[in-house]
Amino acid sequence: MTELHEGLKALGGEATTYNYDKPKPDLLEKFPNPYADSKLNSNKVTGSIEIEAPEFTSLCPLTGQPDYATIRIIYTPDRWCVESKSLKLYLVSFRMHGEFHEACTSRIANDLVDLLEPCYLKVTGEFTPRGGMKFWPTAEYEKRNHQ
Repeated sequence: MTELHEGLKALGGEATTYNYDKPKPDLLEKFPNPYADSKLNSNKVTGSIEIEAPEFTSLCPLTGQPDYATIRIIYTPDRWCVESKSLKLYLVSFRMHGEFHEACTSRIANDLVDLLEPCYLKVTGEFTPRGGMKFWPTAEYEKRNHQ
């Protein structure tokens, strides 16, 4: 295991434990941003990361009916990147949790900002229509004084 991967628990573990009852931000893991690593990046390349999770589910907090969404995450990392398996496990933890679309989207963005301290992050929840209406809330963050 290289030093970029030290401390990662979800990826490469022997058994995967799935939690469905409530969002668990402690499942999220990070690794050093390779764009910023001068040993790996002699050209000082920067980049952004786009993630699409098309199988997000949560529950309506009033009716208990399931809500389905594609969660889109776009971020420009500063020092950290999110590890993908841990992100998947985190998103799955919403499955039996009752929360409005806007709150789910905001919670995901806030938990990722807390973990990564990115230069920029945008989370969009593209929820399937309910009652004939689409709700696609977006939560956005930009680090102040970032150059």
